[in-house]
Amino acid sequence: MMEQNCDANINLSNTCLDPEAQLLADFQAGDMRAFSRLYDSHIHILFNYGCKLTTDRELLRDCIHDVFVKMHSRRDCITDINNIRSYLFISLKNKLCDEMRKRIYMSDTPVEEYSSISGEEDVEEDYISSEGMKNDKSMVKRLLSQLSPRQREALTLYYIEERKYEDICEIMNMNYQSVRNLMHRGLLKLRTLAG
Repeated sequence: MMEQNCDANINLSNTCLDPEAQLLADFQAGDMRAFSRLYDSHIHILFNYGCKLTTDRELLRDCIHDVFVKMHSRRDCITDINNIRSYLFISLKNKLCDEMRKRIYMSDTPVEEYSSISGEEDVEEDYISSEGMKNDKSMVKRLLSQLSPRQREALTLYYIEERKYEDICEIMNMNYQSVRNLMHRGLLKLRTLAG
């Protein structure tokens, strides 16, 4: 009897939800197709975000997988999620931090950078192009490395992931004005360094 009332409440409350909230509600109600759609709609965004936090693609893939496995196994416990995307960003960030801590304390394995091998055609052009990209990436990495980790994260979320300030506040667990100040100081520092 209690389960029927709970299901009825879920169905009534979900009629005016946004699509992501509706998918989450459907998943929590046991719809595995909704879980698949949540996964498909967020996997690339999470991967892009994670690439800003680590260059180890295998670790990143494993962490994303673990986030979704945990979400699946705890679907009954995650009832207070207001924004599924922010929840996933925070979960991924926490999982990556945990894994990095494990690596630091338990292993000497460095995080390896992914590199692609070009074909034999136009080797010279590919080499010149890749060198130019390496130089650009090197300069960006050098500039970003001079920011604090929090400034780097805030700028990445805002400019790369195109997150709103409210989402950044939630992800970084900071108030609105602190995030604005952090980003302002980061941009000023970047302009000074690049200038």
